Amino acid sequence: MTPITSSGSRFHQLRAELCRGRCGMLAGIRRRRKFITYSEDIMSKVRLALSFVFPLSFGTSTAFAQLEGTYRLISTTARILETGQEEKYTDETGYITYGRDGRMFVLLVRGKRPKPESLEKMTDQQRADLFRTVTAYSGRYTFDGKTVEHHIDISWNEVFTGTTLRREVKRDGDRVMLTTPPSPRSKDGKMSVRTLTFEKIK
Repeated sequence: MTPITSSGSRFHQLRAELCRGRCGMLAGIRRRRKFITYSEDIMSKVRLALSFVFPLSFGTSTAFAQLEGTYRLISTTARILETGQEEKYTDETGYITYGRDGRMFVLLVRGKRPKPESLEKMTDQQRADLFRTVTAYSGRYTFDGKTVEHHIDISWNEVFTGTTLRREVKRDGDRVMLTTPPSPRSKDGKMSVRTLTFEKIK
């Protein structure tokens, strides 16, 4: 190290060392900022990619949470579009379940259902009546806060397997009202909408 021969030389040397230290510190800060920005950019891209690969993990899980649970059917009402007349069905019962994993299941029965003496003694007419008075299916579901779609992949009636059923959703506390799109009634062909009211089981 070269000896310091004057106070002026020492002052300039100290200032140079201070500048080098400050410049090094600023360079380090800039490198850290670039690294943080780069890391945030990478994480943003990763989150975006995962949102396409695992859509249930982002956003839709919140919607699922709004419906999650098992509900018991407490009433069914049909409204005829032409007249506005409403009819209540008192002979229907059943349950519907919505899972946080994005799957649902429903089982509904209605009317006077026969009770065979045993499986071995069940008649063809009893089998037909039991089939006619039940609705059951399962599949994925999507919910946007107003409309739920049931994407059916297994059903009591293969006519519905592979189809999508849409229901308008209204919520009132622990109750959920599902309203079907307009469709002709089986008994008279009149266009009507059905509203099924379910209450959450606690």
